[in-house]
Amino acid sequence: MGKKLVIEPVTRVEGHARVTIVLEDSGKVKDARVQVIEMRGFEKFCVGRPVEEMPRIVTAICGICPWAHHMASSKAADALFGVQIPETARKIREAAYSAHIVHSHLLHFFFLAAPDFLSDPGADFGVRNIIGLAARNPDLVRRAVRARHMAQEMTGIIAANATRPDAVVPGGFSRAMSEEQRQELLPMAREVLEFTRFAVDFAKEKVFIPQWPQVKEEPSLATGFLGTVDANGGLNFYDGRLRLKQPGDNGNYKEFEPKDYRDFIEEQAMDWSYVKFPFVRSAGRLSLDPEDPVGVYRSNSLARINVCDHITTPLAQQELLEFRETVGRLPQHSFLQHWARLIEALYNSERAVELLSDPEITNPNVRETVTPVAGRGVGVVEAPRGALIHDYEADDKGFITKVNLIVATTHNSAAMNIDVLMAARRILDGGRSDEEALNKVEMVIRAYDPCFSCSTHVLGGALPVKLQFRDTRGQVIRTIQN
Repeated sequence: MGKKLVIEPVTRVEGHARVTIVLEDSGKVKDARVQVIEMRGFEKFCVGRPVEEMPRIVTAICGICPWAHHMASSKAADALFGVQIPETARKIREAAYSAHIVHSHLLHFFFLAAPDFLSDPGADFGVRNIIGLAARNPDLVRRAVRARHMAQEMTGIIAANATRPDAVVPGGFSRAMSEEQRQELLPMAREVLEFTRFAVDFAKEKVFIPQWPQVKEEPSLATGFLGTVDANGGLNFYDGRLRLKQPGDNGNYKEFEPKDYRDFIEEQAMDWSYVKFPFVRSAGRLSLDPEDPVGVYRSNSLARINVCDHITTPLAQQELLEFRETVGRLPQHSFLQHWARLIEALYNSERAVELLSDPEITNPNVRETVTPVAGRGVGVVEAPRGALIHDYEADDKGFITKVNLIVATTHNSAAMNIDVLMAARRILDGGRSDEEALNKVEMVIRAYDPCFSCSTHVLGGALPVKLQFRDTRGQVIRTIQN
């Protein structure tokens, strides 16, 4: 009959998930699935709301990345209303968003991922965490906490609310930035930049350069990559065109406007998870077979680093060149997502300093008037975990009639499942199930920095729900399933 290994909950990630690994009698891994076991349903209960309320509502999707949803929603509303926001509003939006990206990337690397790399993966879980890391290296953790907090504070100064922002509105920004605020923010941005420079150097010395020779010998999943680039092919988080590269394209790619994403991406639901599974439409189908991963792509830090031609800020561009010299032009190994993530933190730190150094960011012209119309609007930003798509349709009174969200983690659903299966077969074949082995499987998931709170949605039809009633001994006595 074989047996199942269940990792529940997956630790040091945002949201809730479990990994179910099916073993044959011989101990060989037959299958593995990352099952997301929470549901949001924002696409349904936002129907009927005024379009202008959407940027405020969707920040409640997640407490980690509310700014990503706030920004994508506002851009979708801008597009639906057909409004071009003032240049100053764009600069303020991007400055706040750059700070948010830094906060999220530092949170992931130092709080969630670093305990695996800066301690033995087989160490007791009681010390293999941020508290244990702080005990071993208090100065490092203190500096990381300060920089992350400062980046978060910057978003609060700009928008008056860091965790539930409502300052980005259809047509621009709800308030101008004062010169006093700019002068307060600029030294904070410079301090954060200094830390991200240190963080990249620290991680290269302690983690990436020493571990890469061994890691690159492991088999890695070959997928396509999706990310946003500006008009010159440069890395961009706030605005641009989506670029899709697939394995074997030999440098070729498809590039398209965000509003046309349906022509290139198709969505599929599975009966064993609340996460949708997007795939490349031209592939015609989705396969989760590691030997034949048809239609699979990734959208995350490594994807963005791979699809862009260059980075527009000097320090991050220098790091990109070193990264490519070390690991190649289109590397696939998921371990490299951590390295790419810190390069992106450096870029966003530099970008925040650039924007806040511009006195024009205090121009009081920050908002255009909008008028309710019937139509469709698509807004896309690069969330910390990948491309975030908000797609709204509204009636002639400006009320939402349809919502579709493709959240960053969702893009990576297929790849994450295949990656976990490949890792399980490499690590657990033979029946091994000790703490170190299971943690190494979890490390594959953490490389994606998934936000399962964001990514759980229903795709059409009825939501699959199963209720189990257990007696006092834990035995299932009744099951109800729709």
